[in-house]
Amino acid sequence: MLSIKEVKKRTGVTVRTLRYYDQIGLLLPAGKTEGGHRLYGERELIKLQEIQFLKSLGFSLGEIKEMLSNERNWTECLQDQLTFVSNEKKKLEQMEMTLQGLLNEIAIDGEVDLLKVQHLIKLYTKDPNSRDIYRKQVFNESEMELLRQLPNINRTDPDTLEWISLLAQLKKHMDKGPEAPQIQKIIRRVFEKSEEAFGNNDEFLEKVWQVRKSPEASEKAGFYPIEPEVLDFFEAASDIYLSKKGDL
Repeated sequence: MLSIKEVKKRTGVTVRTLRYYDQIGLLLPAGKTEGGHRLYGERELIKLQEIQFLKSLGFSLGEIKEMLSNERNWTECLQDQLTFVSNEKKKLEQMEMTLQGLLNEIAIDGEVDLLKVQHLIKLYTKDPNSRDIYRKQVFNESEMELLRQLPNINRTDPDTLEWISLLAQLKKHMDKGPEAPQIQKIIRRVFEKSEEAFGNNDEFLEKVWQVRKSPEASEKAGFYPIEPEVLDFFEAASDIYLSKKGDL
């Protein structure tokens, strides 16, 4: 038989915790000394290990007490906990994507606009089903596959980060005018990346552009919101780039 202090030394569970487990009837000692000190045997140590294991899986002490007393079905309990953990995992993944998107937004604008942040959070947490329904109304099956190659502000892959950088640079140099060398360099890289990703799918790119130019359609499609004046500037700079390219 082990004293409560010896159990603490062997298991790392504090004396205070062991006393609390005794008070709530979760882990009763095997007996007590004449002086009233708790004593624990091998059976109690095994049960303590079970308690610690179930705690690590996220079960409450009340749930653990029921499970160890055979008042609840272990299979059902474990399945319920698995479902709970899976749902929490999805919430954390969505939160992670939202936070990354907000960080990327700051990289684009260089500042925090709380009203825009609220709008972005609403966009990021929007029901993906409604987004997909709208996309399928606009794009055919093969184009839906191409949509997955569009940059996503919630990601951190090198391709997305370059798109973010290009947009940030475009907004930074807009005051120089659409013909400025810095702007035309950005536009050239945009067209290069579009060709790398989508080849000669001009019809698809035109559909994306038409959706992008409409704030309402863009939101329905789940696209990252870009200010109308930035889109107009990009279109003017693109026209200049294409006209010069056609002269070569």
